[in-house]
Amino acid sequence: MELRQLAYAVAVAETGSFTRAAHRCFVVQSSLSDQIARLERELGVRLFERTSRRVRVTPAGEGFLGPAREALAAAERARGEAVASGSEVGGTLVVGTIHPLTAVDLPELLASYRGRHPRVRVTLRARLVRDLLQQVREHACDIAFVDTGPGTLPRGLAGRVLARDALVALLPHGHPLAGAERVAPARLAEEDMVDMPLGSGIRRHVDAAFAAAGATRTVAFEADTMALLEQLVARRLGLGLVPAATAARMGGLPTVPVTGVPPRTVQAVWSPSGTSPAARAFLRLLDEEVPDAGSAE
Repeated sequence: MELRQLAYAVAVAETGSFTRAAHRCFVVQSSLSDQIARLERELGVRLFERTSRRVRVTPAGEGFLGPAREALAAAERARGEAVASGSEVGGTLVVGTIHPLTAVDLPELLASYRGRHPRVRVTLRARLVRDLLQQVREHACDIAFVDTGPGTLPRGLAGRVLARDALVALLPHGHPLAGAERVAPARLAEEDMVDMPLGSGIRRHVDAAFAAAGATRTVAFEADTMALLEQLVARRLGLGLVPAATAARMGGLPTVPVTGVPPRTVQAVWSPSGTSPAARAFLRLLDEEVPDAGSAE
């Protein structure tokens, strides 16, 4: 079993295509397919089911991919440790983030990081919180910026709180609630709502808040970006619940504070086991540049 075979298998799983995986790995498709076939023969199982339209990961493949990602991450950490011990920090750094991220000026932070560690190759990926946490657990992502509600992080992960942001109701112009001092979840539940998809941190946070208030709401539309959510609210397709810092950057739609909804917590999370030199350097910079907002509740 070779590292390149593991990398090819992970690429096929993540792209859902042998063609796209080959492009990503900078090899011809026939070579990648041959290596996957050799790997499957060695393992004695099928990792992927291939049809003319799609590639699906088999149950055996699902079991294989987690350790494969960990092995690739360990190899990359070993390379980074060797480079770091010789001179300056090198290797790769994978940073995941929610979108939008208002707690940290990520481009500015990365510019500072690049100035200090020009040999590190940085990859950015925007995902749902659910997916980011999974990738951090599997060492497919070094550090992720996520939003959470009250409570602890999943076991095995470390975190640093960067900001706490109250949620406000986002309303279309002319809505009867515009100008109110505050509004309760039960009142919002009387109308259709627009929200982010299941699996996002803010969606879990808002769902929990409505459940705690005993209010059952109807999410008529799901939007995968805050910009789209804003447009749907502006068209009177529903009310939204968004972080106050995000609402301040929107196009002037009225907002109202919401009672009984705890603040949204934004954290940087990472796996303390096997942190690479590049990731440790990023965390040191984060400590220097961004104030700590205290422990998560």
